[in-house]
Amino acid sequence: MKENGTLWNRYQKHLCLCPEIGLSLDISRMKFADDFFALMEPAMQSAYIEMHEIEGGTIANRDEGRMVGHYWLRNPSLSPSKDIQQEIEAAIKQILAFSSKIHAGGITAQSGSLFKNVLIIGIGGSALGPQFVADALASPPDRMKMFFLDNTDPDGIDKVFAELGETISETLAIVISKSGSTKETRNGMVEAKSAYTRAGLDFTQHAVAVTGNDSELDRLARAEGWLERFPMWDWVGGRTSVTSAVGLLPAALQGIDIQALLEGAKNCDIITSRTVTAQNPAATMALMWHYATGGRGTKDLVVLPYKDRLLLFSRYLQQLIMESIGKELDRDGNAVNQGLTVYGNKGSTDQHAYVQQLREGVANFFVTFIEVLKDREGSSMLVEEGITSGDFLFGFFQGTRTALYENGRESMTITINLVDAYTVGVLIALFERAVGFYASLLNINAYHQPGVEAGKKAAGTVITLQKSVMELLQQEQRSMTAEAIATQLGTPEHTEMVFAILRHLAANSRGIVQKNADQLAEVTFGISG
Repeated sequence: MKENGTLWNRYQKHLCLCPEIGLSLDISRMKFADDFFALMEPAMQSAYIEMHEIEGGTIANRDEGRMVGHYWLRNPSLSPSKDIQQEIEAAIKQILAFSSKIHAGGITAQSGSLFKNVLIIGIGGSALGPQFVADALASPPDRMKMFFLDNTDPDGIDKVFAELGETISETLAIVISKSGSTKETRNGMVEAKSAYTRAGLDFTQHAVAVTGNDSELDRLARAEGWLERFPMWDWVGGRTSVTSAVGLLPAALQGIDIQALLEGAKNCDIITSRTVTAQNPAATMALMWHYATGGRGTKDLVVLPYKDRLLLFSRYLQQLIMESIGKELDRDGNAVNQGLTVYGNKGSTDQHAYVQQLREGVANFFVTFIEVLKDREGSSMLVEEGITSGDFLFGFFQGTRTALYENGRESMTITINLVDAYTVGVLIALFERAVGFYASLLNINAYHQPGVEAGKKAAGTVITLQKSVMELLQQEQRSMTAEAIATQLGTPEHTEMVFAILRHLAANSRGIVQKNADQLAEVTFGISG
């Protein structure tokens, strides 16, 4: 392979080395102009000031009148009040004490046996972060095995309980919902209660809540006498909650060193608070996002970790980045339709998946590689003379990086020493901070999600319409077309939705009979039996 002296010089000039946290960021294969950083420096300095104000407790989520405090979770001394600091410290102590009791048998399942499994019931930020951490740090000595109900899909729910089987009697359920009214989580909890009941078990003797103070879930857990309740605060968004009880409680129960994870996040926060941009990997990464997409989201971010343990990282980053950056309006109310699309796979699986398109197809992306220096615990066997399987993984990573660059595709590379609790904390904090910086550069609110709330509201409308449709058919006691039903309900604009509702009910034996016809307009629905 021919040495590129210019590229080597660029590598030396722009490599952001952070030995304090075992991380480096190489942006040499991003083709920004020599004056790019100088031109962006005033905006970056403003972003540093804004970030400092956020850490100080300013109302950063202006639309909801909330502070943004996920940085305090791993460094409570930053909290704007003594009360908040004490609440965070108390929550960590509570998590460690509860986990210790579970592991030691101080708290047991209804049968008196040790809890061996953990069932996390949540969605979005209440599941993605814990799932990523659980998968990345899983090991044979794990104290408990993790299961997730992270959707309201009945078949998916059945699959999880089938996997649990008789071990449901040794399974601790953690219900995670800040408001306690999130429908997907509420549904998962109701389904879980039913599964425990079918197994002859009392759900309350296996249940724990992570929720806001005096939320609907908090009141329920308190009234029913659940095993424990852990706090969520309105100043922590779901997508940045993994270093709160949302992520720490499952991790501690699994047997992960949560103090090391918090220490990694804290130390990364310190490094990424530097106001010298070339020494700040989060600021540098945010500027590369701005450069690559013209500050308009015109290219996708492809995340390619060359480590199986980081498979779920791109999925976790999808919510963190896309929910934070994907906004219709900026903070001044101007329509900007911002966004940064994230997708990813793992190396070298990607060699056999979509690298062909990345190299030769539409150049509508830039790549972030994640390289892990340590192959495994202990030494590796040779699969060829002088070569290990880890050497091949390294070769595939370097080969893909080179092949993309040679064809004009840009990339940057995050290099970490190994995947452990400390480094997972570092990675989480790195991207959280980059999102905050990038949002400042774009003048958008990274800490609300009006589109998600709109989707929830629309889903509620569908459920209300379904109830009205069923009531009408029960009253009429005759078969009707979707159009006739919608018209009689006074909502002819919802005819398609009425048709979809009835088709779904008929397919699931929900008391509706569908009689097909040659024309969709002539398909009728009626009450069965």
